[in-house]
Order: sequence, then C-alpha cells, then structure tokens
Amino acid sequence: MEYYIQSAGRRLRCGYTTGTCAALAAQGAARALLTGAFPTSARVVTPKGLTVEVPLEDRVLERDFASCAVVKDGGDDVDATHGLPITAAVRFIPGTEIRIEGGPGVGRVTRPGLDQPVGEWAINRVPRRMIREAVDGVRAALDCPRGLLVTISVPGGEEAARRTFNPELGVEGGISILGTSGIVEPMSAQALTDTIALELRQRAAQGCRAAVLVPGNYALDFLKENPLVPSDVPVVKCSNFIGSALDSARLEGYGSVLLVGHLGKLVKVAGGVMDTHSRTADCRTEILCAHAAACGASQALAQAILEAATTDACLDLLEAEGLLQPVISRLMTAIDAHLARRAAPTRAGAVLFTNPRGLLGITPGGEAVLATLNK
Repeated sequence: MEYYIQSAGRRLRCGYTTGTCAALAAQGAARALLTGAFPTSARVVTPKGLTVEVPLEDRVLERDFASCAVVKDGGDDVDATHGLPITAAVRFIPGTEIRIEGGPGVGRVTRPGLDQPVGEWAINRVPRRMIREAVDGVRAALDCPRGLLVTISVPGGEEAARRTFNPELGVEGGISILGTSGIVEPMSAQALTDTIALELRQRAAQGCRAAVLVPGNYALDFLKENPLVPSDVPVVKCSNFIGSALDSARLEGYGSVLLVGHLGKLVKVAGGVMDTHSRTADCRTEILCAHAAACGASQALAQAILEAATTDACLDLLEAEGLLQPVISRLMTAIDAHLARRAAPTRAGAVLFTNPRGLLGITPGGEAVLATLNK
C-alpha cells in the first residue's frame, strides 16, 4: 500500500493496523481452508476506504485447519508492533457462526473501561467486524456457510506488549488488536492523546471522579517526595497534551483535576498554551518577562529574563530583584484562569515546582482541589 500524508512539512507513508493485518490473515486462511489452496495475497477495504493488499506469510494448510500471517507495517509511524506477524488460524466448528478469539501474543482485558469487557481477548470491535466481514465474504463467494473459528495470535506479542501502555491500561499477556480506520497515519500525537483519553475513561469506569495529571517523570518523582494527594487518586501521564487531557476528564465526568508539573512546562499554561511541546510554543521566558514587567521589573531585568537559557535562571534573576514571589503569585492566578476556562465544569488547579527549588506554589484552584481530595 502506497498512501502518504503531509505532516509538519514532511511526506509520511501510512501503514496498516494490527486489525487490518488480522482481517487480511483471516481472509487468506479462510479461503485456503474452504478451497484447499492459498491465494497469493489477501485484499481488504479498510473502514477509511483505502484498499490494502499484501502477501501471506507462514502458510499452513491441513484437512480441517489453515493458518497464515500478515506482517504489521506501521509505515513511518514505527511502534512496538511494527514488523510483528499477525497470524490467523481458521478451523471448522458446528453451525454457521463465525467465532473470533485470541491466542498466544494477544492480551486479555483485566480492567473495566476498555473497548472489550474484562476477561475478553483484547481484539477491539472494529477489528472484530473487519475479521468477520473478511471471512464471511469468502464464505459468501464460495457459497459455503459453515461455522468457522478464527484464532488471532501474535508471535512475539507478549514481549512487544511490555513496550506499550498495555500493562498500565489493564491488558495482560500480549498486544491489543486495534484500529478504527484500519490505517496507521504517522501522527503519534494522536495516538498519545487517544491513550490519555482511554486511561481517563478506564479510571472513570472504575469509579474515579478525581485525577492528577502529570506531564512526565519529573512530576512523578516530585509526587513521590511530596505526597500531596492520597494514594488512591489516579495519576495519569498527559505528556504535553494538557488541554486534551482536561477535555477528556471533563467529558468523562471528573469532578476535580490537579495538574502537577515543572515550571518549564506549566508556565506556558499561564499564557493559555495547552499543548506544551516546544514545537507548538516555546514562550517560557516571554511569559515570565510579561508577568515580571507587570510586577515592576526594570527594562534591564526584562531583557535579562528574555535572554535567560532556562526558567530556573529566570527565577534566580527575579529572586535577586525581590520579585520572585509576586511573579509566581501572578503566574498562579493566570494558570488558574486558563485551567478553569478549559476544564469547566470540572474543578481544576495546579501545583508548580522546579528541581532545585522544590515546591514553588499551588494555585487557588489547586488548593481547593487538594482540600477536596484530602478530606
């Protein structure tokens, strides 16, 4: 399949999902079982409307059993599943049902809130539909409505799953068979925001109505050293996607969200920036400079802040001029205002820190959220 998109000024090749691979392999194995011979390739139309045709690997054909594999191709969005063989084995069963189950390398769902119920194989509903339609299409073309069991397995899937979010999300024993469009578009930001939304939805399904959002490991380490919230409040990594995480929390009905992060990330929120990746916005010194000027900073201090290499260096400059606390206070108020606008009606607040200084401050909204969480 040769299909490309433009992203960030680059031409990127798309791939196909594990769900598409499973449907292709199932189609090939079903045709071999019902005709006695493997086709040279399998071909499906994905939910996105794009056609994928691939060769079939590892072909095995016996009297009442056929299996083959399709190698996952993530295009230019290489992830832990890229290059894995997605295998489908098809055998006859009584009746006319097409039954789908997982095998080695496919995980099982162990927590509520995912696409499939607890205890079920982690083969999501769109891939299940694609597999069923691919196999049923073969049956219809050959006028052979016999019952078939399709078993999807992934050699190497259990090891690959350790490099994914699956263990944290509650999928154990292997990878998930995923995909809603059938196509992998190389935009990892979307994959990350989908994962954040999924974790928040899963926590909500478990009854959580409050959460802590952290951009990354610095904040996790800070919380270990500063246990501000009870241990039963879920902590969800949101990376740079603060706005998307707040949106998801609001949509899932969370009552309270506390954002805990390093000043270098969260100072951007004071300017209304909700995607804090430096590619999107790197306005740390500009925001600090604006708030410093509002607190009476001289032109020389403003210039020095703008030229500072790090936010820690900015804080040192402010402290030397006696403006550190007034500027931090203004930043807290600004961050609170932007969080409130984005998260409402969910209550939201923030905790800011730096590695050298530790806790810098808690926004008024953050104080209110903490009071609720610690009741």
